[in-house]
Amino acid sequence: MKNSSAFCSIIWGKGGGLMRESQIQTIMSAIDFIEQHLQEKLSLDQIAAVLNYSKFHLHREFVRTVGLTMGEYAVRRRLTEAARFLSFSRKPILEIALSSGYGSQQAFTDIFRAMYKASPGQFRKEGEFYPLQLKMSLGEQPSKDRFSKKDIQKAKESDVSDWMYLTSLVIDGYPCLDEAEHRRALCQSVKEGRAFVIRDGHRLAGAVSMGPQGGRIDFLAVHPQYKNLEIENLFVGWIMQELLPGEEIDMTTYRQGDRADTGHRRRLWELGFEGRELLWEYGYPVQRFVLSPKKWEEIPHNEDRI
Repeated sequence: MKNSSAFCSIIWGKGGGLMRESQIQTIMSAIDFIEQHLQEKLSLDQIAAVLNYSKFHLHREFVRTVGLTMGEYAVRRRLTEAARFLSFSRKPILEIALSSGYGSQQAFTDIFRAMYKASPGQFRKEGEFYPLQLKMSLGEQPSKDRFSKKDIQKAKESDVSDWMYLTSLVIDGYPCLDEAEHRRALCQSVKEGRAFVIRDGHRLAGAVSMGPQGGRIDFLAVHPQYKNLEIENLFVGWIMQELLPGEEIDMTTYRQGDRADTGHRRRLWELGFEGRELLWEYGYPVQRFVLSPKKWEEIPHNEDRI
């Protein structure tokens, strides 16, 4: 079964504030070059040379924006396209492995199993494609660099398309995501008043949806271009103080040691969540994390943004 809104991962920024237009263009040029050479093993030196840019600054800005190194991004994109071929073509696995830049079927199988939790053959047999990483796309420079709880609004039907676009940007936190089912669940959340957004004009800077019962967070995401603006902290604080005062909240994310995790466990710890029981959701191994009111109060916060 594929995921709709569960595997309730938090998606956050991994450093840096708003970016200059020139930085956005540089990162997009790097992404475009990687996408054009997915089957090749590129080095940082190669990419920096093509862009005529300092490799130190390129690496730093790419990680700050995308949340992955260029090598990690390329691996996740290659495996996503390989998974697409496994699901929608009859190409032999060896051919897919070689065309994806791997020297042998075994090398391909090892990394594919680590990231998808199934061998290429098992994945093909199950017939349920989902991406590890879609092509990252950045837009115009944000107009706001500061948000408060006053910016949190109930989501409307008109927000659904932008919400789905945001989901595509943060897909790394949602293994087994089924887009159609996620949209259906989102529409239901909007109808029941359980979905909330922060907007910067025409763009969603962040979004959160609550489960139908209790304090379960089904979805929490921040647009890559709004990283380090404390939006995830703002959402969590608002939930703890205003939406569900005095109650625990919980969500699930990757288990410890999962190579598919791009930093979600670490950020939950930073927000004060504590690890609890191991679970399986939609066939994927996860761990439940809980944030208590007492623990939230122990964590230092920027009060004027909460």
